[in-house]
Amino acid sequence: MGDRGPTVPESPFAALPGALEPEDVALIRTSLSVLEPQAAEMAVYFYAILFMRYPEVRDLFPPEMDVQRDRLLRALLRIVDLVDHPDHLVQFCSRLGRDHRKFGTLNAHYGAVGECLLDSLARFAGPAWSPALASAWERAYTAASRTMMLAADDDARLRPAVWNAQVVGHRQLGHGLAEITVLPAPEYPYIAGQYASVETPWWPKEWRNYSPANAPRPDSTLTFHVRAVPGGRVSNALVHQARPGDLLHLGPPEGHMTLSADSRRDLLCVAGGTGLAPIKALIEQIAADHTERRVDLFVGARTAQELYGLDHMLRMSQRHHWLSVRAAVSHERIPGTEGNLPEVISQFGPWDRHDVFLSGPPGMITAATAVLLGRGAPPSRIHHDPLDVPVLSAPLQRTHTSEEVTDLP
Repeated sequence: MGDRGPTVPESPFAALPGALEPEDVALIRTSLSVLEPQAAEMAVYFYAILFMRYPEVRDLFPPEMDVQRDRLLRALLRIVDLVDHPDHLVQFCSRLGRDHRKFGTLNAHYGAVGECLLDSLARFAGPAWSPALASAWERAYTAASRTMMLAADDDARLRPAVWNAQVVGHRQLGHGLAEITVLPAPEYPYIAGQYASVETPWWPKEWRNYSPANAPRPDSTLTFHVRAVPGGRVSNALVHQARPGDLLHLGPPEGHMTLSADSRRDLLCVAGGTGLAPIKALIEQIAADHTERRVDLFVGARTAQELYGLDHMLRMSQRHHWLSVRAAVSHERIPGTEGNLPEVISQFGPWDRHDVFLSGPPGMITAATAVLLGRGAPPSRIHHDPLDVPVLSAPLQRTHTSEEVTDLP
């Protein structure tokens, strides 16, 4: 299973007159050594001149720009990293273009961004800026922006940019955690294990990503498990302000941590904290498909109080003989298994013949991946979604692999 999504356009990099030559690639990469130490200042300058010259684009961005500036820097670094890999750069820019639809980005905006970006690069490159370097960056940006526009136009023919999602259920689970159920309109094309970007009415243009905790339902509702993060605008709004009747917005479904129709291998599922949500969705999908693949689920948290959802999964294991559930805590001594999840899974196994799904804090995913690789699990069978901003970090290929190549929003 898996959402193949819109088609990727043919590479504009190959079609452009004077497409990037090795000399262009070398120039762009060399310029990075000059620009990178000044990257934060350059991002501030870029947005300042963009909003001054083109004030109409300011409404596309959130009031607080810190996160957005960071994303610009990641985008530039990613373009430089992929500049001599046209196929990957096309995939990267295509995803970027599709994702930008939810911000209200129009094709006309790309020229303004390109103008201000090149002026910013020239200012901060200083004496290193030359006609040849300017030409190389201009060709790279032209090809990237053209790819984004083609992908956005293609996506617009297939689906909306955003979905309205009315809150139909809101339940406090304790310890800063809430269960929020929404009804999207039109029907949301979601596959178990994917995630959705969410915008609230209290913080317009602020999008955060959450994984539904359910497989697709006949009534099309989605349930999210959201923990209020200190200083997190969207998470605190969802946990403490949202009520039934409120209207949220969803971006298109994303993510590759989905079940493969080609595999009937047993599963190892490892969930830390609210990472249980997509794992629960995957297990529900297995139950709905009646495949009865054996599933070993490990649920972990720092303390017993933070170990949410365990009772539900234990009840589910009583209904399905193929599901085994174990829990562990890392910062508290309680009866049962102690230790962090990577330590605990290393005590069981072997896992080299399983499909592995990991979801939770980045540190847990990284450590668990290292443990599994060390015990012979093939990298192609270790699945997890990005460790950071998903569109910035998502894999370029729709393959089930632990090796990641970053994308951007």
